[in-house]
Amino acid sequence: MTDVAVRVAFAADADPTLGFPVAATAGSAGVDLRANLKPDSRQVGLTVRPGGFLRVPCGIRLDIPGGYEAQVRPRSGMAGRNGVTVLNSPGTIDSDYRGEIGVILINHGPEPFRVSHGDRIAQLVVLPVATPKWVPVTTLAETRRGAEGFGSTGRR
Repeated sequence: MTDVAVRVAFAADADPTLGFPVAATAGSAGVDLRANLKPDSRQVGLTVRPGGFLRVPCGIRLDIPGGYEAQVRPRSGMAGRNGVTVLNSPGTIDSDYRGEIGVILINHGPEPFRVSHGDRIAQLVVLPVATPKWVPVTTLAETRRGAEGFGSTGRR
C-alpha cells in the first residue's frame, strides 16, 4: 500500500467526537465513513424507506491532493443483510471539492432502514487518477471481442 496525505476537517455542525474515518483492520483497502447527522436528527436518526434514497452527511471535508480521487463505496454487510447500498457507487470525490462528504444510500430491501448517528454507512478509498491524453485515430486495434457488448461474453 502507498500512503497519501489527505487533509481532513470537520464540517461546521459536525460532531467531532465521532473522529475522522479509520480502517476497520490493518488490511482494509478503505476507511469507514460514519453518519454524522445534523444536530436536529442525532437523537431520532434518519430512515430510508424501501425503494427510497437519501443523502447522509458524514461531517467531514477533504483536501485530496491533485492526481488523486476518493471513491465512496458500499459496505457489504449493509447490502447483504438489509439491501441498503450506495446509490451512485462508486461515488467520486474530486480533488478540488471542499464541501462536506455525503453518502447517498438507497434501500433495495423490504423493510425501512434506520441510520443512527455514528453508524458506519460506507467506505472511502483514495486512488490515483490517470488523466487521458486523447490520440485521434481513424481506426482502432482489432480484438477478438470487437464491438460485441452487453452480455456478449456469456454467463458462464
